[in-house]
Amino acid sequence: MMEAFITYVQVVADWAVPMMILLIPVYALFKGVKVYEAFVDGAKEGFDVAVRIMPYLVAILVAIGLFRDVQAMDQFAALVGPFTERINMPAEILPMAIIRPLSGGGALGVMTSIFTEYGPDSYIGLLASVMMGSTETTFYVLAVYFGSVNIKKTRHALAAGLTADLAGIIAAVTFCYWAFGHMLTE
Repeated sequence: MMEAFITYVQVVADWAVPMMILLIPVYALFKGVKVYEAFVDGAKEGFDVAVRIMPYLVAILVAIGLFRDVQAMDQFAALVGPFTERINMPAEILPMAIIRPLSGGGALGVMTSIFTEYGPDSYIGLLASVMMGSTETTFYVLAVYFGSVNIKKTRHALAAGLTADLAGIIAAVTFCYWAFGHMLTE
């Protein structure tokens, strides 16, 4: 029974995206939408947005590069690590927690280096994976999305985003310790 359900879910998962790609233009045609023209207009608008957000992306990448080049990340991890160890958050994961709100690509690079050094199946590797999925690139989202529509005052968006990131980090540490904590003693 369970194998049949898994097979069914796999078939649905395999066909969901291709069917959407097929059905949306067909539906648009029946509604009288000029599909090709709408696609070209959307692509043109997407290109314009990419050009408008370029300065924000460059600023984020420069800030991350400077932060890593002056080795502020390593110094911060050495300073805060003893405190985070008490909540089962190894100091080696701190660069991931710091970079993730700034850049998804930067966080992916940190996660890859964690995988290379400790292995993807280690406690630190599993924690990095869960943290990657539990947090958001808050500063990137604010800079790119707010910047692309010329919003200068973010009001509570920054505080809400960083609070959500902190909650995601705490949830990742809690879940990983609950699920994989036995790996800390091995």
